[in-house]
Amino acid sequence: MKIQERTGAGAGRSAGPAQPSVGDRLPTAPRERKPALAALAVLLILLGALGATTLVLQAGDRIEVVKITAEIPAGSSVTGSNVTSVMVADDSSIHYVRWSQLESLKKLKAVSTIPAGVVAVGEMFGSESKLPAGKSTVGLALKEGQYPTGIEIGDTVAAYRVTSSGGGSSSGGSSSSSSGTDALIVGDAKVSSVPEKKSGSDFTASTNYAVTLTVDSDKAADLADAASNGEVALVLVPGNGN
Repeated sequence: MKIQERTGAGAGRSAGPAQPSVGDRLPTAPRERKPALAALAVLLILLGALGATTLVLQAGDRIEVVKITAEIPAGSSVTGSNVTSVMVADDSSIHYVRWSQLESLKKLKAVSTIPAGVVAVGEMFGSESKLPAGKSTVGLALKEGQYPTGIEIGDTVAAYRVTSSGGGSSSGGSSSSSSGTDALIVGDAKVSSVPEKKSGSDFTASTNYAVTLTVDSDKAADLADAASNGEVALVLVPGNGN
């Protein structure tokens, strides 16, 4: 009897609280969902995609416009040799001169000196030139030898009155050193217009070479008088930046 009682008591002590089986997992707390953060992430993705699309569209909205490649003095016009075309982003607040408007632009005058390297805008040109105070323009019709070869708009030249006992106008400016009388009329005239470059046959067929100079107003009368008598020779002034 005593043995059975002890056995029963031991069996009772060994039966402790129930232990979970190996295959069972402890329960976990459910994840907290944050719909506001998810919506924000989606919104940021959409905004990024929209911004990228806008940049692509703006980059593609470009127009062909006129760019000045050589200085254009006040009162001068655009020619085929002092401009080129460039692509820029379209901007309605800037009055670009489109490349398709080049022929119309050639009929206008620069209201002030336009430096090389700038993109042309409408405000730079007008139907009439606005020369600086004290300046005038004089047109010359020169023969070969009375002007330097390759003279260009923006060049600075000196104009001499050239006469000779044998009729200096026929020999031209290239032989001015042998002329009877050489007098400086103006030493810093600015070339504001020259004929457009043409094919060789067209160029040689022309009798006179039309050049327009911008000079001090007090020199204009003497220069015009010498030009009317065919007694003008132009000399390119070095170091004028061209």
